[in-house]
Amino acid sequence: MKRVARSLRLAGLLVLVAAALLGCRANTSGGGRLYIYNWTYYIPDEVIEAFEQEFNVNVVYDVFASNEEMFAKLRAGGTGYDITFPSGDYVSIMEKEGMILEVDRSRLSNWGNLDPEVLEKIRFDAGNRWSVPYMMGAAGVAVNTRFVTDYERSWSIFDRADLRGRMTMLDDMREVLGAALSYLGYSVNTVIQSEIDEAKAVAARWSRNLLRFDAEAFGKAFANGEVWVVHGYQENVFLELDEDDRDHVDFFIPREGGSMYMDSMVLLKDARNVDMAYEFMDYILRADVMARIADWLELPSINVPSRALMETVPRYEISDLADAEFKEDLGFDVDRYNNAWQEIRVGG
Repeated sequence: MKRVARSLRLAGLLVLVAAALLGCRANTSGGGRLYIYNWTYYIPDEVIEAFEQEFNVNVVYDVFASNEEMFAKLRAGGTGYDITFPSGDYVSIMEKEGMILEVDRSRLSNWGNLDPEVLEKIRFDAGNRWSVPYMMGAAGVAVNTRFVTDYERSWSIFDRADLRGRMTMLDDMREVLGAALSYLGYSVNTVIQSEIDEAKAVAARWSRNLLRFDAEAFGKAFANGEVWVVHGYQENVFLELDEDDRDHVDFFIPREGGSMYMDSMVLLKDARNVDMAYEFMDYILRADVMARIADWLELPSINVPSRALMETVPRYEISDLADAEFKEDLGFDVDRYNNAWQEIRVGG
């Protein structure tokens, strides 16, 4: 088990704890443990600790680096967790596999804080029967402008042979093929074989310029100067950087769009502390709490009242995602992507 780096100001913790002491949904009965399985770098320790104090509960918090890792662990018998945070396509997959419980919306008093325009775009769980939205965004591209000064804000940067060995892309089939599909003007959810084949050729071409595919250490590699261009999530990049280095980073969502994600909280079928799980999900939906999380991640918030409480300008806005698409469960057609990805990885 590990937690993410402690980087919120102490003042942030004091605000959250003070809110608890003033009776903001205070719960003195609590007790027991809540088991949470979340992405690396996705919630500050101070938010978890404030929840533990407010609700008198111990949180056991484990992390994963990809949907595939999370899903494989749970399918292999990694039970015992109450809540996990899958991306949209995996919400669909987990629901079909009978791995999650339907959400009782009546137990979420802060549900109304969510942006209705964002909720309307969700197709992977229409009506949010099975999931509680947490954070929306997209993988983009970070460029170290100390070393790379002339470039287009496009996926075409990975065609740059002059940057060979100084770039990484995510070790993620849907993200890489989604980038190639968007670059070609196709949907990230296409099941047309000819389009997937074209995207495979583009991604294979990009792979020859990469140091590696990397879903875990790209932030560290970028921060230490090993690579100058990375495909990944801005929170993973900037949380590794010293303040002085941040001014030399350009993070952008490529102009062609790409795969957009909605990471959501789901209640696992074998959850042992369902009552406290609902308390946690409702706590995360609270405007003050979500403002702290979005500030820390420097991401746009899908929680409307939290936007007025945020102190940090997001690295990109929801409007920057206009040409991006949510990844959807492809069913058996995912094998088309699996086959393409295997050929890219072997060839790379």
